Amino acid sequence: MACDHGRRGDAKMLEIGIKAPDFTLPDQDGNMVSLSDFTGKKVVLYFYSKDNTPGCTKQACGFGELYPQFEEKGAVVLGVSKDTSASHKKFAQKYELPFTLLSDTSLEVLEAYDVWKEKTMYGKKVMGVVRTTYLIDENGTIVKALGKVKAADNPAQMLELL
Repeated sequence: MACDHGRRGDAKMLEIGIKAPDFTLPDQDGNMVSLSDFTGKKVVLYFYSKDNTPGCTKQACGFGELYPQFEEKGAVVLGVSKDTSASHKKFAQKYELPFTLLSDTSLEVLEAYDVWKEKTMYGKKVMGVVRTTYLIDENGTIVKALGKVKAADNPAQMLELL
């Protein structure tokens, strides 16, 4: 399944000003990572459809290239998809991604953040991730929510919002 390029799906997202739902998911190395691990830092939490697809690769590489600037601003980047940790590990190694990718094979976090939606692809209704990015402040509050983002533009857009 190809990445959602921002033209499909429902735009409903979690509200700005609410506490971001905490979660614990395995990263690309199989380590368990919780959102609460990053209390005291800004978190760019982005949801994408699938490793190694054109749009998702552009987005991940964009975050990778700009990652030193995110760090300078006291922010971390977390990417979440339903791919396995093993898939994330290959993807991160192939593109030398310096940030954490999280595996949500159960779809719990994708559903909690309201990004697992019915979409239309090639005239067929399917369930998938609507590309969405949240900016979470140092206290765990959602301060920005961007739905149906453009993969190539999203990293620079998020850096600007910091």
